[in-house]
Amino acid sequence: MRAWLVDQWRKRLGTFGLIGPSIAQCAVGAALAWLVAVHLLGHPNPLFAPVSVMICVGIGFGRRLRRLAELVIGVSLGVGVGDLLVSWIGSGPWQLAFVIALAMTVAWLLNSSELFVSQAGSSAVLVAMLVPGTDGGGLDRMVDALTGGVVGIAAVALLPASPLTIAGRHLSGVLDAFSTMLEQAAEAIEKGDADLAAEALECGRRTQTAVEEFTAALDNSKEIIRISPLRWHHRARLARYQTAALPVDLALRNARVLVRRTLAAMGEPMPPPVALAELLREVSEAALLLQLELGAGREPTLARQALLAVAARERPKNLGFSANVIIAQLRSIAVDLLQATGMDHDEASATLTPLDELSDENMRG
Repeated sequence: MRAWLVDQWRKRLGTFGLIGPSIAQCAVGAALAWLVAVHLLGHPNPLFAPVSVMICVGIGFGRRLRRLAELVIGVSLGVGVGDLLVSWIGSGPWQLAFVIALAMTVAWLLNSSELFVSQAGSSAVLVAMLVPGTDGGGLDRMVDALTGGVVGIAAVALLPASPLTIAGRHLSGVLDAFSTMLEQAAEAIEKGDADLAAEALECGRRTQTAVEEFTAALDNSKEIIRISPLRWHHRARLARYQTAALPVDLALRNARVLVRRTLAAMGEPMPPPVALAELLREVSEAALLLQLELGAGREPTLARQALLAVAARERPKNLGFSANVIIAQLRSIAVDLLQATGMDHDEASATLTPLDELSDENMRG
């Protein structure tokens, strides 16, 4: 238990660099929004100014501009409905329930976004319970929400996280998992070990979460570059990560099929030949080269060369069904990863050795 806690703590510390800038943006932005609302706008209790910064910036990934629009409109809707109804029907438990239900219903009919609906409801609560019936309060709170949203976007622009760090760390997680899966499958083939193959398959089943996190990280990185002039010079390097995103996802899916077939082959009379293990390792190493070159901001030429060498290998014959499936998946993975290096699909597919040119010697070679 202690070892598990220590491991989790280390993982948290290792990923703190990803959310640290967002925490700083929230803290500084909330304080600035409060100062602007109090000293420039003359609002004595600008509750919505720092709150809107927190919601707009947050510590999650992506779509902050959309969150800002939903926040401001949601707050305005909730405040408007709350102020209007409270001035007519007063405040109390049933009035509170009615205000919330009406504000959230209207919000849902306008936009089914969870943030939009919940913000309209929570704003109505605050209006109904904290300051019911205050003249001009609704307009002040709408202005506070807008102020906080603008300050939040300014905090993102002036205190930006590194989009390349965000994208790079998440892609590293994906490619590390991919490489580990192929290494385990290679060892399972060499040793004829079904347990190792099962472990590789279990590793593969966990990779989709990493892919989804990488996709979200890319969205966040693109938004940072769009908002912050300080990060505009990173556009070209981020474009390489965008190019790699879909092909790497496809490569992982093909790798899971490959490992599943490897596990099934462990009980067959004709298991996959040991020579296949070397090919798996070559693809694994090419994926790590791709990771390193993208992280260094270089064109992934070394990874491409390594994958071209795999693609040029000729397919042996008379290997049995499972071995042929593994080779077919390996060819698909090579095409996927070549696309991740920047090649188009037709160009990558053309690098594969034709299936009618068969040679056991070249597989060994």
